[in-house]
Amino acid sequence: MTVTQPDVSVIIGAYEAMPYLVECLASVEAQTIDPERIEVIAVDDGSTDGTGEYLEEFAARAPMPVTVIRQENSGGPSGPRNVGLGKAAGRYVFFLDADDRLGAEALERMVAMADRNGTDVVLGRVEGVNRSAPKSMWGRTLERTDVFSSKIKFTLSAQKLFRRELLERHGMRFDESLWTGEDALFTMGAYLRANGVSVLADYTCYYLVGREDGKHVTKSGGYTLRFDSARALMQLIADLVPAGERRDALMVRPFLVTLLPQFGPKFLTDSEEVRRHKMELAKPLMEAYWRDGIGRRIKVQERLRLHLVAEQRPELLVDVLQFLKAKKQPAALLEKKGRRLYLAYPHFRDRAAGVPDSVYLAEPHEARPFPGYREGGAESLLRRAVRKARRMLTSRSSTPGGRAAAA
Repeated sequence: MTVTQPDVSVIIGAYEAMPYLVECLASVEAQTIDPERIEVIAVDDGSTDGTGEYLEEFAARAPMPVTVIRQENSGGPSGPRNVGLGKAAGRYVFFLDADDRLGAEALERMVAMADRNGTDVVLGRVEGVNRSAPKSMWGRTLERTDVFSSKIKFTLSAQKLFRRELLERHGMRFDESLWTGEDALFTMGAYLRANGVSVLADYTCYYLVGREDGKHVTKSGGYTLRFDSARALMQLIADLVPAGERRDALMVRPFLVTLLPQFGPKFLTDSEEVRRHKMELAKPLMEAYWRDGIGRRIKVQERLRLHLVAEQRPELLVDVLQFLKAKKQPAALLEKKGRRLYLAYPHFRDRAAGVPDSVYLAEPHEARPFPGYREGGAESLLRRAVRKARRMLTSRSSTPGGRAAAA
């Protein structure tokens, strides 16, 4: 008898997941895709609340094949996911957290989209239940896109459909040495290696459930782990994307989402020792990866804070953070006939501080709302000069001998 390969291996890592696991598994059982087209691989990561027993009960009655693996607690989600990946046989894999749930048509729709477009990763719309969820990437359904042409870099959680052949070809597994950010590293790696990504925005595929007991939050440990996460993601991007505009665009993600929060409001209440340590941890990252091209893609106050981190100026950073905490608005200074707009956050044109004016220069995306701002500036002038030069060359090439006619 020939065993048909399942379309999807649903991998569930579960730790102390009761009673949320009940609805999670019910959402798997309710999938509109034929049960014969999916398999479930559930890994109980040393639970003591009945999670393992409930998984075994489910396996005994479920309409699809279910494999239950019970192991000692690994301390994080990476180990169970890797164990599940090692057992998966499906053409695709989907990572489902044990306290979350799927929309009824999720797997059917995502598999159809991947098959239709030949894409290696499919993002299904996510909604939060008693917790926040990413929003910026769900504007419209995209049959085929990539990490450079969309906002998918701002959703790096693992709850997506991945073509298993892609993962196996590149030996992709979750980094078990990371205590936070392991899913970001895995998902960004898949985006960058994928033959296209699809975004299914018109149907909620995944419900991200907030637990009242807070146990859905993985071990966060101390702030040093955030620097480990930022370093790993920055290194991955640098390894896979050549230096230039495309790398800068992706580097926005780890700088803005992972690194910058370490130099936010909490920095004001940190001890001098912790402040000094954070600066030390950030220094090699800033030296290796911080570029003007990244700074131009973010807001002035974000750029200013990261510049001060790069320059190792915690005393100036504190002034900026106190200004932001007080919810003050910086004065806007228009120059060059309205084509340049500076936001005068603390230490703007303070000779003793020595922060370059360019750090305070608002890019068009931030400057447009200000009255009197005229979008243009040096880049527009350069474009006009290039067009004028081209017209002159065209005019010259159209005259006999390739020379412009005498006046």
